[in-house]
Amino acid sequence: MLNTDPHVDGRHQMADHLETVVKDALGRFGEQVTRVEAHLADANSHLKVSPDEIHCTLEARLVGLEPVVVKDHAGTAHQAIQGAVGKLKRAVATALAKHDPRRSAAPRPELDAAVDLPD
Repeated sequence: MLNTDPHVDGRHQMADHLETVVKDALGRFGEQVTRVEAHLADANSHLKVSPDEIHCTLEARLVGLEPVVVKDHAGTAHQAIQGAVGKLKRAVATALAKHDPRRSAAPRPELDAAVDLPD
């Protein structure tokens, strides 16, 4: 779902672009990601004083976990989306890895090392 402020292009093409980029980036997580919301805003609206004025906030809802939120800003909406999607992909991977039951069950090599004790 794409939400925009009045100063950012929120037309159907932008929503389609966002959906495609997000699906490509998060597709490997399957049904673990139930929803992604996007917010695009022009930080300076009509002032145009900074080249990095478009802000993109993405929030991914994960099954059984807290939502993951990332932000990025750039000179255009497409650049801000690309930056935020890259961050979201890494953040979702990290959040899911932390809660992966196989992760805690894996043997840790440093604990399996033989220790010579005096007889």
